[in-house]
Amino acid sequence: MDGRIDVSTLLFLVLAVVIFLKLRSVLGRRTGHEQTRYERYKAQQEAAQRNGKLPGQDKVVTLPRRERDEPLEPRPVAEPQVRADVEERMRGLAAGNAGIANGLVDIVRGDEAFDPDAFLKGARAAYELIVTAFAEGNRKTLKNLLSREVYEGFAGAISDRESRSEQINQSFVGIKSADIFEAELKNGIAQVTVKFVSELISATHDKAGEVIAGDAKRIKEVTDIWTFAREVASRDPNWKLIATQAAN
Repeated sequence: MDGRIDVSTLLFLVLAVVIFLKLRSVLGRRTGHEQTRYERYKAQQEAAQRNGKLPGQDKVVTLPRRERDEPLEPRPVAEPQVRADVEERMRGLAAGNAGIANGLVDIVRGDEAFDPDAFLKGARAAYELIVTAFAEGNRKTLKNLLSREVYEGFAGAISDRESRSEQINQSFVGIKSADIFEAELKNGIAQVTVKFVSELISATHDKAGEVIAGDAKRIKEVTDIWTFAREVASRDPNWKLIATQAAN
Protein backbone atom coordinates (compact mmCIF):
# COMPACT_ATOMS: atom_id res chain seq x y z
CA MET A 1 0.00 0.00 0.00
CA ASP A 2 1.22 3.53 -0.71
CA GLY A 3 -0.37 4.92 2.49
CA ARG A 4 -3.27 6.57 0.70
CA ILE A 5 -6.82 5.91 1.91
CA ASP A 6 -9.31 4.73 -0.70
CA VAL A 7 -12.41 6.78 0.11
CA SER A 8 -14.82 4.39 -1.69
CA THR A 9 -13.47 1.37 0.22
CA LEU A 10 -13.85 3.20 3.50
CA LEU A 11 -17.46 4.05 2.68
CA PHE A 12 -18.28 0.40 1.92
CA LEU A 13 -16.74 -0.71 5.23
CA VAL A 14 -18.76 1.83 7.18
CA LEU A 15 -21.96 0.78 5.38
CA ALA A 16 -21.30 -2.91 6.10
CA VAL A 17 -20.79 -2.21 9.82
CA VAL A 18 -24.01 -0.19 10.00
CA ILE A 19 -26.04 -2.96 8.27
CA PHE A 20 -24.56 -5.63 10.57
CA LEU A 21 -25.39 -3.66 13.70
CA LYS A 22 -28.93 -2.98 12.44
CA LEU A 23 -29.61 -6.65 11.69
CA ARG A 24 -28.22 -7.68 15.05
CA SER A 25 -30.45 -5.20 16.82
CA VAL A 26 -33.52 -6.60 15.05
CA LEU A 27 -32.82 -10.34 14.79
CA GLY A 28 -30.24 -11.21 17.34
CA ARG A 29 -31.29 -9.33 20.43
CA ARG A 30 -33.49 -10.85 23.13
CA THR A 31 -36.20 -8.67 24.56
CA GLY A 32 -36.76 -10.67 27.71
CA HIS A 33 -40.40 -11.33 26.75
CA GLU A 34 -39.88 -14.62 24.85
CA GLN A 35 -40.32 -16.80 27.93
CA THR A 36 -43.24 -14.70 29.10
CA ARG A 37 -45.14 -15.18 25.82
CA TYR A 38 -44.49 -18.92 25.82
CA GLU A 39 -45.57 -19.29 29.41
CA ARG A 40 -48.73 -17.32 28.69
CA TYR A 41 -49.58 -19.59 25.73
CA LYS A 42 -48.81 -22.73 27.73
CA ALA A 43 -51.00 -21.52 30.59
CA GLN A 44 -53.86 -20.88 28.14
CA GLN A 45 -53.54 -24.38 26.72
CA GLU A 46 -53.54 -26.00 30.15
CA ALA A 47 -56.58 -23.97 31.21
CA ALA A 48 -58.42 -24.88 28.01
CA GLN A 49 -57.62 -28.57 28.46
CA ARG A 50 -59.00 -28.46 31.99
CA ASN A 51 -62.22 -27.01 30.55
CA GLY A 52 -62.31 -29.64 27.83
CA LYS A 53 -61.75 -27.14 25.01
CA LEU A 54 -58.67 -26.02 23.09
CA PRO A 55 -58.10 -22.40 22.01
CA GLY A 56 -60.08 -21.57 18.89
CA GLN A 57 -62.52 -24.46 19.30
CA ASP A 58 -65.33 -22.09 20.15
CA LYS A 59 -65.37 -21.01 16.48
CA VAL A 60 -65.65 -24.56 15.13
CA VAL A 61 -69.09 -25.86 14.16
CA THR A 62 -69.33 -29.51 15.16
CA LEU A 63 -71.53 -31.69 12.97
CA PRO A 64 -74.00 -33.95 14.77
CA ARG A 65 -72.81 -37.52 15.18
CA ARG A 66 -74.73 -40.71 15.80
CA GLU A 67 -74.21 -42.15 19.25
CA ARG A 68 -72.68 -45.62 19.45
CA ASP A 69 -75.87 -47.20 20.69
CA GLU A 70 -78.19 -45.35 18.31
CA PRO A 71 -79.81 -47.78 15.83
CA LEU A 72 -79.19 -47.36 12.13
CA GLU A 73 -82.80 -48.18 11.22
CA PRO A 74 -85.00 -45.15 10.46
CA ARG A 75 -87.43 -44.27 13.18
CA PRO A 76 -91.16 -44.76 12.52
CA VAL A 77 -92.71 -41.83 10.70
CA ALA A 78 -95.58 -41.57 13.14
CA GLU A 79 -95.83 -43.10 16.60
CA PRO A 80 -99.29 -44.18 17.77
CA GLN A 81 -99.76 -41.09 19.94
CA VAL A 82 -98.56 -38.78 17.17
CA ARG A 83 -100.94 -40.46 14.73
CA ALA A 84 -103.80 -40.07 17.18
CA ASP A 85 -103.01 -36.37 17.62
CA VAL A 86 -102.94 -35.84 13.85
CA GLU A 87 -106.25 -37.62 13.39
CA GLU A 88 -107.79 -35.54 16.17
CA ARG A 89 -106.56 -32.41 14.39
CA MET A 90 -108.22 -33.59 11.17
CA ARG A 91 -111.52 -33.93 13.02
CA GLY A 92 -111.11 -30.46 14.49
CA LEU A 93 -110.60 -28.97 11.03
CA ALA A 94 -113.85 -30.53 9.84
CA ALA A 95 -115.82 -28.22 12.15
CA GLY A 96 -118.22 -30.93 13.23
CA ASN A 97 -118.83 -32.40 9.77
CA ALA A 98 -118.42 -36.15 10.28
CA GLY A 99 -118.12 -36.88 6.56
CA ILE A 100 -115.26 -34.42 6.06
CA ALA A 101 -113.59 -35.54 9.30
CA ASN A 102 -113.64 -39.22 8.34
CA GLY A 103 -112.42 -38.40 4.84
CA LEU A 104 -109.47 -36.35 6.11
CA VAL A 105 -108.55 -39.07 8.61
CA ASP A 106 -108.61 -41.69 5.84
CA ILE A 107 -106.39 -39.50 3.65
CA VAL A 108 -103.83 -38.86 6.38
CA ARG A 109 -103.73 -42.59 7.14
CA GLY A 110 -102.89 -43.22 3.51
CA ASP A 111 -100.49 -40.29 3.25
CA GLU A 112 -98.90 -39.21 6.53
CA ALA A 113 -97.43 -36.13 4.82
CA PHE A 114 -100.89 -34.73 4.04
CA ASP A 115 -101.48 -31.34 5.66
CA PRO A 116 -104.87 -29.68 5.07
CA ASP A 117 -103.46 -26.19 5.63
CA ALA A 118 -100.70 -26.70 3.07
CA PHE A 119 -103.21 -28.30 0.71
CA LEU A 120 -105.57 -25.32 0.91
CA LYS A 121 -102.69 -22.93 0.33
CA GLY A 122 -101.77 -24.81 -2.83
CA ALA A 123 -105.42 -25.06 -3.88
CA ARG A 124 -105.85 -21.29 -3.62
CA ALA A 125 -102.78 -20.74 -5.80
CA ALA A 126 -104.01 -23.31 -8.33
CA TYR A 127 -107.47 -21.73 -8.43
CA GLU A 128 -106.09 -18.31 -9.36
CA LEU A 129 -103.76 -19.82 -11.97
CA ILE A 130 -106.56 -21.83 -13.58
CA VAL A 131 -109.11 -19.01 -13.62
CA THR A 132 -106.55 -16.62 -15.10
CA ALA A 133 -105.25 -19.14 -17.64
CA PHE A 134 -108.78 -19.91 -18.85
CA ALA A 135 -109.52 -16.22 -19.40
CA GLU A 136 -106.25 -15.80 -21.29
CA GLY A 137 -106.68 -18.99 -23.31
CA ASN A 138 -103.42 -20.37 -21.89
CA ARG A 139 -103.78 -24.07 -22.70
CA LYS A 140 -100.25 -24.98 -21.59
CA THR A 141 -100.82 -23.87 -18.01
CA LEU A 142 -104.22 -25.56 -17.89
CA LYS A 143 -102.84 -28.85 -19.16
CA ASN A 144 -100.41 -29.06 -16.24
CA LEU A 145 -103.10 -28.44 -13.62
CA LEU A 146 -106.17 -30.28 -14.94
CA SER A 147 -107.08 -33.91 -15.45
CA ARG A 148 -107.49 -34.99 -19.07
CA GLU A 149 -111.30 -34.84 -18.94
CA VAL A 150 -111.45 -31.40 -17.33
CA TYR A 151 -108.77 -30.07 -19.66
CA GLU A 152 -110.75 -31.17 -22.70
CA GLY A 153 -113.78 -29.26 -21.41
CA PHE A 154 -111.79 -26.10 -20.73
CA ALA A 155 -109.92 -26.30 -24.04
CA GLY A 156 -113.20 -26.82 -25.91
CA ALA A 157 -114.70 -23.70 -24.33
CA ILE A 158 -111.60 -21.70 -25.27
CA SER A 159 -111.80 -22.95 -28.86
CA ASP A 160 -115.47 -21.99 -29.11
CA ARG A 161 -114.65 -18.52 -27.82
CA GLU A 162 -111.80 -18.14 -30.28
CA SER A 163 -113.97 -19.29 -33.19
CA ARG A 164 -116.29 -16.35 -32.48
CA SER A 165 -113.34 -13.96 -32.05
CA GLU A 166 -114.42 -13.24 -28.49
CA GLN A 167 -112.00 -12.15 -25.81
CA ILE A 168 -112.19 -12.09 -22.01
CA ASN A 169 -110.62 -9.16 -20.17
CA GLN A 170 -110.31 -10.15 -16.55
CA SER A 171 -108.73 -8.94 -13.33
CA PHE A 172 -108.44 -11.40 -10.46
CA VAL A 173 -109.22 -9.39 -7.32
CA GLY A 174 -108.71 -12.15 -4.75
CA ILE A 175 -110.09 -15.14 -2.86
CA LYS A 176 -112.43 -14.32 0.01
CA SER A 177 -112.57 -17.89 1.32
CA ALA A 178 -111.51 -21.44 0.48
CA ASP A 179 -112.95 -24.23 2.62
CA ILE A 180 -112.86 -28.01 2.43
CA PHE A 181 -116.31 -29.12 1.27
CA GLU A 182 -115.77 -32.89 0.95
CA ALA A 183 -112.91 -35.34 1.44
CA GLU A 184 -112.40 -39.04 0.80
CA LEU A 185 -109.82 -41.71 0.04
CA LYS A 186 -111.02 -44.21 -2.54
CA ASN A 187 -108.94 -46.94 -4.19
CA GLY A 188 -105.72 -45.17 -3.22
CA ILE A 189 -106.89 -41.84 -4.66
CA ALA A 190 -107.29 -38.89 -2.29
CA GLN A 191 -110.04 -36.50 -3.35
CA VAL A 192 -110.64 -33.16 -1.67
CA THR A 193 -113.40 -30.81 -2.76
CA VAL A 194 -112.97 -27.11 -2.01
CA LYS A 195 -115.56 -24.35 -2.04
CA PHE A 196 -114.01 -21.13 -3.33
CA VAL A 197 -115.54 -17.68 -3.00
CA SER A 198 -113.58 -15.21 -5.11
CA GLU A 199 -113.90 -11.72 -6.54
CA LEU A 200 -113.29 -10.94 -10.20
CA ILE A 201 -113.66 -8.11 -12.66
CA SER A 202 -114.50 -9.80 -15.93
CA ALA A 203 -115.96 -8.77 -19.26
CA THR A 204 -116.28 -10.69 -22.51
CA HIS A 205 -115.89 -8.65 -25.72
CA ASP A 206 -117.05 -9.62 -29.18
CA LYS A 207 -115.14 -9.13 -32.42
CA ALA A 208 -116.17 -5.48 -32.55
CA GLY A 209 -114.99 -4.87 -29.00
CA GLU A 210 -118.47 -4.60 -27.53
CA VAL A 211 -119.10 -6.08 -24.07
CA ILE A 212 -121.43 -9.05 -24.46
CA ALA A 213 -121.05 -10.56 -20.97
CA GLY A 214 -119.86 -9.35 -17.59
CA ASP A 215 -118.95 -5.84 -16.55
CA ALA A 216 -115.52 -4.26 -16.91
CA LYS A 217 -116.26 -1.79 -14.10
CA ARG A 218 -117.83 -3.99 -11.44
CA ILE A 219 -116.39 -6.52 -9.01
CA LYS A 220 -118.34 -9.76 -9.14
CA GLU A 221 -118.41 -12.41 -6.41
CA VAL A 222 -118.03 -15.92 -7.81
CA THR A 223 -118.54 -19.24 -6.01
CA ASP A 224 -116.92 -22.39 -7.42
CA ILE A 225 -116.79 -25.93 -6.05
CA TRP A 226 -113.77 -27.79 -7.35
CA THR A 227 -112.47 -31.29 -6.65
CA PHE A 228 -108.73 -32.03 -6.61
CA ALA A 229 -107.25 -35.53 -6.63
CA ARG A 230 -103.92 -37.23 -6.09
CA GLU A 231 -102.72 -40.82 -5.96
CA VAL A 232 -101.32 -41.14 -2.43
CA ALA A 233 -98.69 -43.74 -3.41
CA SER A 234 -97.33 -41.56 -6.21
CA ARG A 235 -94.00 -39.75 -5.91
CA ASP A 236 -95.62 -36.77 -7.63
CA PRO A 237 -96.84 -34.44 -4.85
CA ASN A 238 -99.05 -32.38 -7.15
CA TRP A 239 -102.84 -32.46 -7.13
CA LYS A 240 -104.95 -32.06 -10.27
CA LEU A 241 -108.39 -30.60 -10.77
CA ILE A 242 -110.70 -33.49 -11.70
CA ALA A 243 -114.17 -31.93 -11.43
CA THR A 244 -115.96 -28.58 -11.26
CA GLN A 245 -119.52 -27.79 -10.28
CA ALA A 246 -121.67 -24.75 -9.73
CA ALA A 247 -122.68 -23.79 -6.22
CA ASN A 248 -126.31 -24.37 -5.29
